[in-house]
Parts: sequence; structure tokens; C-alpha cells
Amino acid sequence: MDTFWFYFKEGLFHVLDWNAYDHILFLVVLTVPYLFSNWKRLLTLVTVFTIGHTLALGLAAYGVISVKSSWIELLIPITILITALFNVFTAGKSARKEKVSLYLVTTLFFGLIHGLGFSTYFKMMTANTDSKLMPLLEYTLGIEVAQIAIVLVVLIVSFIGQSVLRFSLRDWVMVISSVVIGMVIPILMKSVGAF
Repeated sequence: MDTFWFYFKEGLFHVLDWNAYDHILFLVVLTVPYLFSNWKRLLTLVTVFTIGHTLALGLAAYGVISVKSSWIELLIPITILITALFNVFTAGKSARKEKVSLYLVTTLFFGLIHGLGFSTYFKMMTANTDSKLMPLLEYTLGIEVAQIAIVLVVLIVSFIGQSVLRFSLRDWVMVISSVVIGMVIPILMKSVGAF
């Protein structure tokens, strides 16, 4: 039971770490176009992201895949920027509802990239463990719980922004996505500089 809580908390705090808030930024731009009424689609997207994240961790932990960390540090802010820009250019358009499979594939791919960003730490955490499957599942459960918590917070803030502050969904998506773009550009520049 102690190992369950250890890996669960590590997964939880991996997402909620304010020093590495890129994961939170991605979840914000993934969530902001949706309302509470879209919870099934949103939960599916978040779970697909977690599956990609977990798949990358598992493949890296078992030595199947290895990617240079500088590439991943560059690709993570690019995934956030692409998602935020997509939000800006599609805000208020009905095309978003029609291309669900494209979003699922893209979200899975972005999950793989984000998972590779944490693979080195996960490999160090499980270095003395014979089987990496249970720690991976426990860690993933922590990630999923944290992600759902963030999604709920974003949905609540979005509801307040649209109900109390009277933003239209289109304007709200554009404002929040633009703020995230402003936050991710310095991260991207730092990654490019370190490349």
C-alpha cells in the first residue's frame, strides 16, 4: 500500500508541480473550448492524453524508446503553442465538433511527447523495481486524478467567466488561449536557446 501511495502521489504532483507548469498549460488550452455539457468528449480527450503519456513512460522505462531530452524540451512547448493557436483560429466555429478523430490522434501524440518529457525521472524512480507495470499504473492513476481536477477548475473558471463576466465562449477561448501563448513563448525561446 505504501508503494501505491508513493507512485500515486508522484503522478499527482507531476501534473500539479508549479515549477513545471507546462502540463497545466496544455490542460488549460485543451479544456477551455469546452463546457460542462461536453464533459464526455473532454474526459475522453484527457484520458487519451494520459494513455499517450503512459505509453511513452512505459516504452522508455523498458528501454524500447529513447529520445534526446533537448528535443522533448523543445517539442512540449510547441504542442502547447499549436493547441492554443488552434483554439484562437477555431474559436466559435463548428468545425471543432466534426473532427473528433483528428483531436483524439493529435492528443494521443501530444501525450506521447509529454510522457517522454518525464521518462528519465520515471526510469530513475523505478530503477530498483523488477516489474515496472504496477508503478506505471499507480503513477498514471495519480496523473489522471490531477488532470481531472485541473479540468474541473478550468471548467468552473470558464463558467464564471462566461456567466458572471459575460464573455462569449468564443471570446473566452481566444483570451485564455492568448494568455497561454504569452506564457509558453518564453518557455519555447528558452528551449530553442538551450538546443
